[in-house]
Amino acid sequence: MKNIKNVEYGLEKIFEGAQDFLPLLGTDYVEFYVGNAKQSAHFYKTAFGFQSHAYKGLETGCKEYASYVLKQDKIRLVLTTPLNSNSPINQHLAKHGDGVKVIALWVEDAKKSWEETTKRGAKSFMAPTIEKDEFGEVVRSGIYTYGETVHIFVERKNYNGVFLPGYQKWESTYNPTPVGLKFIDHMVGNVGWGEMNQWVKWYEDTMGFVNFLSFDDKQIHTEYSALMSKVMSNGNGRIKFPINEPAKGKKKSQIEEYLDFYEGPGAQHIAVATNDIISTVTELRARGVEFLSAPPHEYYLDIPNRLGKHMQMMKEDIAVLEKLSILVDADEEGYLLQIFTKPVEDRPTLFFEIIQRMGAQGFGAGNFKALFESIEREQEKRGTL
Repeated sequence: MKNIKNVEYGLEKIFEGAQDFLPLLGTDYVEFYVGNAKQSAHFYKTAFGFQSHAYKGLETGCKEYASYVLKQDKIRLVLTTPLNSNSPINQHLAKHGDGVKVIALWVEDAKKSWEETTKRGAKSFMAPTIEKDEFGEVVRSGIYTYGETVHIFVERKNYNGVFLPGYQKWESTYNPTPVGLKFIDHMVGNVGWGEMNQWVKWYEDTMGFVNFLSFDDKQIHTEYSALMSKVMSNGNGRIKFPINEPAKGKKKSQIEEYLDFYEGPGAQHIAVATNDIISTVTELRARGVEFLSAPPHEYYLDIPNRLGKHMQMMKEDIAVLEKLSILVDADEEGYLLQIFTKPVEDRPTLFFEIIQRMGAQGFGAGNFKALFESIEREQEKRGTL
């Protein structure tokens, strides 16, 4: 089994097995289905520093749903809510609550992306469709992945509009300043018991991804719970999808809790990158974003031992990191800093990770125990441990 030491061989070695039939340019947008998109948009603007970007709804001629597009640097979030009780979006919300429906991927050729993936076994969500307005055209297509989550391929090389045809620029006098979020580093999916390897194979066969890193329940466990995880990446390393499944433990793991409340597989968290995690987290806390509690003081005393040779390049004050509950880990390439929010809705499902990479290519394996113990403390409060 691969483990965190894969990083020692360098990205080119790891990704050389990735196939090139599905070249991906990056994450285009992430779409949430939510119960009230207008209020959700206000939350993400106020708490996370996103800016008003585009809108589609009754005022633009759409009678079925309203969508608010928010932007911060290279990150685009789309918040969509149904406008009538017959909408299939309502069925999704009744079952899952607010959460990620679409992980959209930016491609050069949406038709070819759909053809290449569906002929390899992917279930179609949306056949290649040309959408036009006065600013040009966008081609979109889509496939299902785990649960009811979908990947939409977006080809926008012939489009100069604000977002997609049918959307108008969203003018707002209320745009709180950004907090320093730059781009989506990775997105994590939770799947059911015994399903991780099935979805690893699906990403390998259908989308040409490679298994970048793997962690088993011997590496990811506490006294009470455990999980297994494999990280999938496309060939250029721009898209990374860790996939988690629960493992046997004395009590219920965070993955089991997610599956119970989301009522099936889905996106567990979105990791967003920053160039200055201390500044970003300080501002997020000031705006009311709630983070998981800090590990004990001994964790921070041990940071020099965990970082080893990378300690000499570390510029952050450990006392400040402890005050903000920011975690630190290292691999052969460098170190990283990360912190995790509490769930951003009432169901204990979706949350965010804030991450700053200082050369490290891993996912904080050295923090797993501290992180999961913090999550377990929250589960205990909820009575779901």
